[in-house]
Amino acid sequence: MPQRAHDIYASTPMRGLLADEAVAYTPDLRRCTGSRALLLSAALEDRPPNPPYLGQWVTLRLTGDRIEGDIRASASEPLPFSDHAFDLILLRHALEPVPLSLDDIVRVLAPGGVLVLTGVNPLSGWTPWWLWQTRGTASHAKSPIQLAARLRRSELQVERVQRVGRVWPMPSAGPGEASGWLGGGYVLIARKKGPMSVPTRLRPKPVTAQVPAGLAPGARRSSVS
Repeated sequence: MPQRAHDIYASTPMRGLLADEAVAYTPDLRRCTGSRALLLSAALEDRPPNPPYLGQWVTLRLTGDRIEGDIRASASEPLPFSDHAFDLILLRHALEPVPLSLDDIVRVLAPGGVLVLTGVNPLSGWTPWWLWQTRGTASHAKSPIQLAARLRRSELQVERVQRVGRVWPMPSAGPGEASGWLGGGYVLIARKKGPMSVPTRLRPKPVTAQVPAGLAPGARRSSVS
């Protein structure tokens, strides 16, 4: 049965792709340093990596044209965080449901910080399936080549672009089972130019409370966890 656009991330093929992406970028997360990280995901059940590799995570999810989670905001407005608030930003298909501003994402990334970006490649065999599942709803997804070129113009050094997942949207036998250069998804790793805001590696520790980091003046935390 066709699904609404924000429900497609709960489908079996997309869950498999999300798992394949996590296998690909987890080694990069383990090398990250700093104290603050942001997860912004289109998958409503997404959670920060476990165990967390940084001390504090802010978790946000896209629901329609809204951002929910540790804070509430409109997806059409600038992110309610101060400049250079995060040492790591993990975007999980966050550029597909709404046209988020890459400039704004770069703004809240600290110098030396890492951006991990995943998505469906629109020039892959997944696009016809996506259009059928969502009754022709157009995705705002861009190819990783376009995104890499855009980030290079925005103070970021692209370290790696990797295609992952199956060629066609079918369930995988296991995470990473069918990753390859023809995969329907991608992982893009980029680092913002400049010195790290926190030069020492912090020990992983469990997060006992959700405390939004670097909120912009006047922003409120959400009462919904």
